[in-house]
Amino acid sequence: MSEPRGLGDKQAEETGRSDTSILPRRLSEITHWDIVTDVAIVGYGGAGACAAIEAKDAGAEVIIFETASGGGGSTALSCGEIYYGGNGGTPIQKATGFEDSSENMYNYLMASGGPNADERKIRAYVDGSLDHYHWIVDKGLRYKPSFVATREIIQLTDDCLIYSGNEKAWPYRDKALPCPRGHKGRIEGDNGGPLLWQALSGAVEQRGIKVQYDSRVLALIADEHNEVSGVAIRHDMKEYNVRATRGVVLCTGGFAMNQKMLKKFAPTLAKGNAPLGNPNDNGSGIRMGMALGASVINMTEGFISMAFYPPGRNSSGIFVNANGQRYVNEDSYHTRVAYYSMLQPDSRCYLILHASDDFKPPKFFNPPIAGTGFTLEELEAELKIPAGALAQTMEYYNRHAAKGEDPFFHKASEWLEPIEPPYVALDCSPSGGGYVTYFTLGGLETAPSGEVLNVRGEVIPGLYTAGRTASGVPCSTEHYASGLSVGDATFSGRMAGMAAAGRIPTEASKGCRIV
Repeated sequence: MSEPRGLGDKQAEETGRSDTSILPRRLSEITHWDIVTDVAIVGYGGAGACAAIEAKDAGAEVIIFETASGGGGSTALSCGEIYYGGNGGTPIQKATGFEDSSENMYNYLMASGGPNADERKIRAYVDGSLDHYHWIVDKGLRYKPSFVATREIIQLTDDCLIYSGNEKAWPYRDKALPCPRGHKGRIEGDNGGPLLWQALSGAVEQRGIKVQYDSRVLALIADEHNEVSGVAIRHDMKEYNVRATRGVVLCTGGFAMNQKMLKKFAPTLAKGNAPLGNPNDNGSGIRMGMALGASVINMTEGFISMAFYPPGRNSSGIFVNANGQRYVNEDSYHTRVAYYSMLQPDSRCYLILHASDDFKPPKFFNPPIAGTGFTLEELEAELKIPAGALAQTMEYYNRHAAKGEDPFFHKASEWLEPIEPPYVALDCSPSGGGYVTYFTLGGLETAPSGEVLNVRGEVIPGLYTAGRTASGVPCSTEHYASGLSVGDATFSGRMAGMAAAGRIPTEASKGCRIV
C-alpha cells in the first residue's frame, strides 16, 4: 500500500511521531471491510460510554473499541465531580438552599473560559445542565442532598455539593453571583469516579452495546475529500478494517502522557511532576484528527494543581515569589494559584503562614518546609529573598488585612487577617517537591454537536469527538473549575453520539450490518 497523505500531515508529523500509523488510510485502497457498524466509538471512558448510550438509544448499531483491557479511562480515575447548575438549580442545590439561574451560570462559565471561551458550547452546556443531571441520575448515580461549606479540594465524606472553582473569588464574584456547582456521587473517600463509571458502564451493558477490548485504532479511513468512512484497528496481532456508516467518534482522551506533545504545545503544564489520567492519554485521537486536516485549539491549556488547602485557613497566608512579591489572591481556586505560580521568576514561589502550634502542611500537595523564622529577616535569608522585600510586602499586607482590605488582589475579607510570627514558608515551586498534577484541555476543534472542524472551519463529514480529545467548555488553565472536565466529557459525549447516530448513511453503506 502506498503511503497515504492527508491535509494535515505536516501538523501530525510535527507532534514528534514519524510513524505512518496516524496518517489516514484512503478509502480507494481498502479492498474489504472486516466489521461494519453504524457508529464506531474509539475509547471507552466517560465520553465514549455516553456517546455509545445516546447513539444506541437513537437507533444506531454501535461498537466501542478500547485499547486497554478494561473500560473507564480517566473518568474512572477521577473524583467524579460534575459541574451542574442553572435552570433554577439542581435538586441538590435547591435542597441545600441555593438558587442558580442559567444566566448566572453562563456568566460564570464565560469568565472561567477567559478569552478562549466558546459561547455556543457554554450556552448549550448551561441550557442542558439540568437535563444532564437527570440523565446521569437515570443511569443509576445517586447524590446526597448535602452541602460542604468548608474549603475543600474534594469531599471525602459522602456529601455532594461544594464550591469547586473560583466562584467566590475576585474577579469572578463581580461577574456572577457565587453558587456551588460541584456535585460528587454519594460515596465516601475519593471514589466518585469509580462510582460514576459503575453507573455509565452498567447502562452500556444493559443496552447490549459491544465493547471490543485490547483493540488499538491505528488510523482513520477517509476518501479523497476527507469524508471519514471508518477506522483501521489492531486486535490480537491482526489488523481489521471497520466500516462506520454514520460516523466515527474519537474519545481517546488528552495528551498528558505524551511528553513530546506537552513540550511542544503546553510547556507550562510540563512543569508539573504528576500527569493525571490513564496511560493511553497520549494524544492519539488528536494526532489522527490533525493528520486529516482537523483544526486544534487551546493546546497550551490544561488543569494544573497545587492543592495548598485544606485546611482552608491556609488561604489566610500569602503566596510570594523569589522577589518577595505577592502575585495572586490566595482565596482563588488551587488551579488558578498554580497557574500564576508557574509564571513566576525562576518558578520559585512560597506560601507564607503563621506557624501555629498545630501547623501541618496540606496533605494533598505536601510541599516541603523551605524556611522558618521568628522574624521576616530570618525568613528572607533562608529563602534567599532580597533583604527587606518580604518585610515590605508583609507590612503592607498586614496593615490592610487588619482593616479587612486587600487593595492589590481583592482577597475576600473572610480570609484576611494579619500574619503574625513565628513564620513558616512552604516551598510551592514546581520543582520544590510538592505534588503538582496536571492534564490537558486542548484538542480538536468542534461544533457544539461534536462534529470535528478542519483548518478552514468546515465540518469533516463522518468525524466526531468528545471529552479531552476535543477542546470543550473547560478551555483555560487560569480559570478552570473542577467538575468541568468530567461534566464536559459526559455531556459532549452525549452530543457527539446523538449527532453521529443522526447522520444519514451514504448510499454505498445503506443496509450494512455488523459481520
